[in-house]
Amino acid sequence: MPSTRPTENPPLLRLTAQTAAELMTANPVSVSADATVEEAVAFLIDRGFSAAPVIDNAGRPIGVLSRADILVHDREKVDYLHPRHGEAPGRTARAAEEAVPVAKGEHVRVRDLMTPVVFSVQPDCSAVRVVEDMTAWKVHRIFVVDSTGVLVGVISALDVLRHLS
Repeated sequence: MPSTRPTENPPLLRLTAQTAAELMTANPVSVSADATVEEAVAFLIDRGFSAAPVIDNAGRPIGVLSRADILVHDREKVDYLHPRHGEAPGRTARAAEEAVPVAKGEHVRVRDLMTPVVFSVQPDCSAVRVVEDMTAWKVHRIFVVDSTGVLVGVISALDVLRHLS
């Protein structure tokens, strides 16, 4: 019977990109800080994104808006009714799946919900340093900005995986 034990020296993966510019997705789409949450939700859903950079009027990243940010807001601010009984279902995960929002309230802006922390590197940053920074900062994506701070790219964990061989 063949052994199913891992080999003593598994093959090493090598990062094929040399710089952040090689890793990044260039010209990323982003959300304006002044957009409404309703607009941002439609944007994320229509494009199949889990998150997007939030930029100011000059194109500089000022935060990240994720589906998780929106869910936290909904849980805290939106009244839910059970669709069958018209009763408040409580705050369980199952209840959230079965519930529907019944009051949207004022038009909340992206700037009110986003995570206002920006992790960024310059395009000439080494790819190894990008991976080290993402690991140290425990983030799934990092922004690439030019010398004036304008967003020029985004590197996700998936982008890094695509450059392993």
